[in-house]
Amino acid sequence: MEQIDAIIIGAGQAGVPLLGALAEAGKKTALIEREHAGGTCVNEGCTPTKTMVASARAAYLARRGPDYGVHTGAISVDMAKVRDRKRHVAGDSHDGSEKGVRSHKGGEYIEGEAHFTDAHTVEIALKAGGTRTLSADLIFINTGGRPAVPKVPGLTETPFLNSTSIMELDSVPEHLIVLGGGYIALEFGQMFLRFGSRVTIIEQQARLVGREDQEFSDAITAMFREDGADIRIDTKVTSVARDGEGVAVTVEHAGQPETLRGSHLLVAVGRTPNTDKLNLGAAGVAMTPSGHITVNDRLETNVPGIYALGDVNGGPAFTHISYDDYRIIRNNLLHGASRTRSDRPTPYTMFTDPELSHVGLSEADARKQGLNIQVTQMPMTYVARAIEADETRGLMKAVVDADSKQILGYTVLGLHGGELMTVVQMAMQGKVPYTVLQDMVFSHPTLSESLNNLWAYLK
Repeated sequence: MEQIDAIIIGAGQAGVPLLGALAEAGKKTALIEREHAGGTCVNEGCTPTKTMVASARAAYLARRGPDYGVHTGAISVDMAKVRDRKRHVAGDSHDGSEKGVRSHKGGEYIEGEAHFTDAHTVEIALKAGGTRTLSADLIFINTGGRPAVPKVPGLTETPFLNSTSIMELDSVPEHLIVLGGGYIALEFGQMFLRFGSRVTIIEQQARLVGREDQEFSDAITAMFREDGADIRIDTKVTSVARDGEGVAVTVEHAGQPETLRGSHLLVAVGRTPNTDKLNLGAAGVAMTPSGHITVNDRLETNVPGIYALGDVNGGPAFTHISYDDYRIIRNNLLHGASRTRSDRPTPYTMFTDPELSHVGLSEADARKQGLNIQVTQMPMTYVARAIEADETRGLMKAVVDADSKQILGYTVLGLHGGELMTVVQMAMQGKVPYTVLQDMVFSHPTLSESLNNLWAYLK
């Protein structure tokens, strides 16, 4: 057994920079990765999916050419080319991550699968063969998650796609049936609708993206239906079966059964944490019923010296949150800080087109807390730049403290919504009241200029 200073399990968006920080601080550190450096974001998540979203948007704009007075020939999608472009971009990102983790003096990158044998010891089944045992006082778990597989009768006997395998298709599905109505389901649903598939989206809950305020769920549903998607909400999947070369999905809505038939099935109902092979029981690490590792606001588990970062700890499953988990650990352990995850905002963007972005409190959350608030809402049809681009679908909404004028939350479904949200987030972080944005001189005509006008509708 080898004794070192620190062990990191998982080379995701927290684990990779943490190796560098610990190594630079003089700690002998090992980073163990069973599959590929960079984690979900680089290899199966953000990077490849947004590459394909860009291809889908190009197809969408090409079809809309006549709206702008631009005429082209027939539009077709070369799915193999889309896939190869995705592989190239993701491959470059992966290679950059791997080069980085191999470059740190005092840090070692080990390819293999680790599991605990006690609270401070892990055994590694090396990718090259054999085993290796390491012990350290500090252990950081950054193993991420994987697509969840729901317990639907017949599903395990039926070929289906998940958020990773769907990106490897080399032809456009004739009819894609999507299980789920969250961010992953909607991003892929719209993507393949634009590639030319017929798309059916099945959501068990009463509305799509149910964590958002009702106006945004309604707007997204209307947008998808306008573009030709078959949206089934409040609909339960009761069974799945093979149907020749395709699939048959039996559903129930308002007590009425129906069988939907498609060429492909995408299961996008969430993700499950990669904790099942860690043997956490041997370390005494507590977990939630869902398999996530229980941590406090400083990302400490119940076992001294063991931390969990990123998706595996059950926090918001976003790359930027995982990276900030790394910063919390770095600042607290190496720089004597006392940061917690409760003192940070949680911005996020769903990369449909237009984008749905949010930061802070929703109206529903603010009212549950009994806050004295004012709410303002404005459609994108009031935004000059959106009108000029002929992309006016969506709306924006803000929640402000009625007394202090501080912005408590902001949501936008609109053209480049993520960039708009970031402007508001910076104001929130700087404690800038909405009145400053209302009177600020923005460059005209930009999307940010809409933040002059939004506040006129406060109620």
